[in-house]
Amino acid sequence: MSSSSSSSSDSSSRLPLAPHELWRGIRSTVRSDVTAGVLLLAATVAALILANSPASGWYSAVRDFTFGIPELHLELSVGAWAADGLLAIFFFVVGLELKEEFTTGRLRDPRAAALPVAAAAGGVIAPALIFLLLTAGGAADASRGWAIPTATDIAFAVAVIAVVGRFLPPALRVFLLTLAVVDDLIAITIIATVYTDDISLLWLGLAVLPLAGFGFAAQRGIRSWWILLPLALATWALVHASGVHATVAGVLLAFTVPVRPTDRAHVVLGQGEKRMREGLAPHWADRWGVVATLFAVPVFAFFSAGVPLGGIDGLRSAFADPITLGIVLGLVLGKPIGILLTTLGIGSIPALRRDPSLRWPDLIGMSFVAGIGFTVSLLIGELAFGSASVADEHVKIGVLTGSLVAALIGGTILAIRSGRYRRGLIG
Repeated sequence: MSSSSSSSSDSSSRLPLAPHELWRGIRSTVRSDVTAGVLLLAATVAALILANSPASGWYSAVRDFTFGIPELHLELSVGAWAADGLLAIFFFVVGLELKEEFTTGRLRDPRAAALPVAAAAGGVIAPALIFLLLTAGGAADASRGWAIPTATDIAFAVAVIAVVGRFLPPALRVFLLTLAVVDDLIAITIIATVYTDDISLLWLGLAVLPLAGFGFAAQRGIRSWWILLPLALATWALVHASGVHATVAGVLLAFTVPVRPTDRAHVVLGQGEKRMREGLAPHWADRWGVVATLFAVPVFAFFSAGVPLGGIDGLRSAFADPITLGIVLGLVLGKPIGILLTTLGIGSIPALRRDPSLRWPDLIGMSFVAGIGFTVSLLIGELAFGSASVADEHVKIGVLTGSLVAALIGGTILAIRSGRYRRGLIG
């Protein structure tokens, strides 16, 4: 009997997965922290190789190829379509996750969220000040890039912890995630306010109509793509035409989606006794997160990170520019200084003490990892100085260098700490 049962169990284990189970497995893999980081890294390396190889002419021609609809202010280069269009998907997912965090997640409790929120603010202010100090005697418009070293790339940062910090306290990852989420919110606000010029109130007002229609449909639980997608595209196009950066449209659309399941707006998961209802925001964040991770962000990185280094002379010229130095030092020093000083100051308040499992060496390593600024930093650089400009090329070198150095320092510290936890040397 037991042999028969074992045989049955073995054969059932070899049965092919049902389509929905296979899709769930693929989605889980694509959405994993390591996968997101690997895809970004691969796209970045590929861009750098092409931009500094005999194929650089082909790379530039593809990136700068222009197409679209001029009458709708939508005649853009491939690189601009990636920055304005594909990143809107990324920010849509960010907006969904932000709303979920503020509604049901880590940011719902003000006291629990106060420390990482304050640390995020400190991690924005300190790099900005360092950048402004270093560029004060440079070109007149150099200060426009003050926000470049303030952003944390959540995909790369969390991927580093996933790779090297397997035995670190779970609270450290939660702290980093909360900090990065708030960092994204600050970055969105900066893009929408500081790097938006000549706003057309007419186009912006018209954008409210499809936005309201999208929100109404989402609140009513309508999930038909042929209804929602045209409304989303119309909102994006009108926000783009208004002069506000089009990625903001993704966040605005996300904020209209309900987080908690309602009688109308919900998705049923599981079967039988395991059936449960999920709100549309987490469901769409899961679905569209695959598109952002697998396609939108890597394609943006591919067309944004390809900068011709120009050999030793080119690198020497770049690092003689205060913009490059401001970015590197802002990411490598400004981020950890701002995060650690704020955590020290706010954490001294009895009601806002940090989690006891968060030890200072762990926080030091995490604060360096938070200095990995990539996706949003590159975007802000293009907005500040214009794509394909000399300053923008120096921005890319600064962002890549600063992020690499921050990752190496933070990753090394956390790898050592994780090893000590694994060996039981830290209780």
